[in-house]
Amino acid sequence: MNYAATLAVMMVLAFCFPITVKLGVWLGIPAALGATVLGALLVFGVTAYLVRWQVGRHSQQLARLAQARAQMAADPEDPRAYFVDGEHLGRLLLRLGRRREAAEVIDRYSRLGGARESELMALQEALSQAERRKRRAQREVKG
Repeated sequence: MNYAATLAVMMVLAFCFPITVKLGVWLGIPAALGATVLGALLVFGVTAYLVRWQVGRHSQQLARLAQARAQMAADPEDPRAYFVDGEHLGRLLLRLGRRREAAEVIDRYSRLGGARESELMALQEALSQAERRKRRAQREVKG
């Protein structure tokens, strides 16, 4: 079943919830059992939707990452090649949790002649914040 069909089934279940509970009571099924089963189906549907949404969002980020890498490989000396849809490749890598790669990209970008100082400072700050979060998470796991 595709995404649209799954969502359509979940929407029908959500709108039919009260009617189905009343029908179940009329047929002799306790209201609590009917509500519990339909509630479980609703939770399953919401969970499935959220998982698919996250996977789709991650796929878009990976596509943007591939596009940025291709641009950078085509012309590594052009500072604009490090941006895709107005976002720097280093920031995209940081969002994906790839700090080492981001540090390398930011370092290469900083060596370019046309790199803007304000953008470099923002990228360095984002990288240092990611490092602080990593160290804090490691301390919490140990402590």
